[in-house]
Amino acid sequence: MEKKQHKTEMGRRDFLKKLGAGAAVSAMALYGCKEKASDSSANRVTTGEIPGKMTYRTNPKTGEKVSVLGYGCMRLPVLEEGSSAGREGDIDQETVNKLTDYALAHGVNYFDTSPAYCKGFSERAMGIALSRHPRSSYYIATKLSNFAPDTWSREASMAMYRNSFRELKVDYIDYLLLHAVGMGGMEALEGRYIKNGMLDFLLEERKAGRIRNLGFSYHGDIRVFDYLLSRHDEIQWDFVQIQLNYVDWKHAKEVNPRNTDAEYLYGELHKRGIPAVIMEPLLGGRLSNVPNHIVARLKQNRPDDSVASWAFRFAGSPEGVLTVLSGMTYMEHLQDNLRTYSPLVPLTEADKEFLEDTAQLMLKFPTIPCNDCKYCMPCPYGIDIPSILVHYNRCVNDGNVPKSSQEEHYRQARRAFLVGYDRSVPRLRQANHCIGCNQCSSHCPQNINIPAELQRIDRFVEQLKQGTL
Repeated sequence: MEKKQHKTEMGRRDFLKKLGAGAAVSAMALYGCKEKASDSSANRVTTGEIPGKMTYRTNPKTGEKVSVLGYGCMRLPVLEEGSSAGREGDIDQETVNKLTDYALAHGVNYFDTSPAYCKGFSERAMGIALSRHPRSSYYIATKLSNFAPDTWSREASMAMYRNSFRELKVDYIDYLLLHAVGMGGMEALEGRYIKNGMLDFLLEERKAGRIRNLGFSYHGDIRVFDYLLSRHDEIQWDFVQIQLNYVDWKHAKEVNPRNTDAEYLYGELHKRGIPAVIMEPLLGGRLSNVPNHIVARLKQNRPDDSVASWAFRFAGSPEGVLTVLSGMTYMEHLQDNLRTYSPLVPLTEADKEFLEDTAQLMLKFPTIPCNDCKYCMPCPYGIDIPSILVHYNRCVNDGNVPKSSQEEHYRQARRAFLVGYDRSVPRLRQANHCIGCNQCSSHCPQNINIPAELQRIDRFVEQLKQGTL
């Protein structure tokens, strides 16, 4: 038994080696969820029975009925210290199986993974969980995640594509995406999919039926998005995955000048009849962990609904949306989302106006647009970039980022920020160790100038420590 397990692990290492060091870095960069649900997060979901049946949307090409709630598999649950089921940090397969079973039993049938998620093991975990069910009961989406230049060769890309079938235990893939186009601009698009012939190959695979639907996920450079849509008549994209939420709908550029408003992205897809798959409906969790006065505002309008349900209703309401992805690491999050979509109550015009006003209130809080995707990791100098940015954003939302020592609650805010910083990020991995090499920024789907933000946070930390605000 031990020999068989060792052989499996060696096979994984050999596979990553074949794809090159850059592929290994990309795969290792995307972790499963690393911490328990926080009390504040748990308090902002609702409990109770699932009220009805799942809402479905029809794929216009195939006629398939797809659940409006899709299961995102980038942050699967992991084992904790002392577990008898394996090593700390490994995927908790038993919990993955339970969540998958519960999701399927309550109507979720779309599962989204990638060769790069969860240290490269998400596809394997989902293959194990889903293969226990009839193949006709679910749709699996995965990606060609050849991010690093040393994985752009046809050979390396083909190896990644073939391996997805083995890991997922399938002989066809329902939804295959070119992963994160726009990152790296047109040069990366050309290198990853055009010059090596991979796009032509994938089109042939679609003709052969080994890919049922072909699309792409978009991050970053709008020129790439517009270029790929300009080829729609030739390629016939079956779906496109975009970031959409009630802040990014009209204000993506205000959050980050290099982003594109979701209203434009969705509009371009809808007028061509291309179904949209939605990612980041919670804006990296920030729309479920909002400042307390925003919580009160949402609860006053719909007291029985969770904070997150507003964002999910917004994302699922447009008629051209096929499914909305949510990374549901915990059962309470899965159940809360099931309540929102079973059935979906679409937003009214009054609801939309209410959320637009809410978005404008949210923009008054200068959070960093980090979605905790960990594409920036690992840092060559060991800095825990996502944890630093997430801690900063949490303190902004909680009112613990004082601007002056003269503020009424300065001492409490100062202590909350500094103590929380040391608890969230080991000292050797904090922002003061950033040398500005900028290897991280090119991998960020949100186009954050990461070194500049780390240096800003470090200056703020030093001011708090020295009392010089």
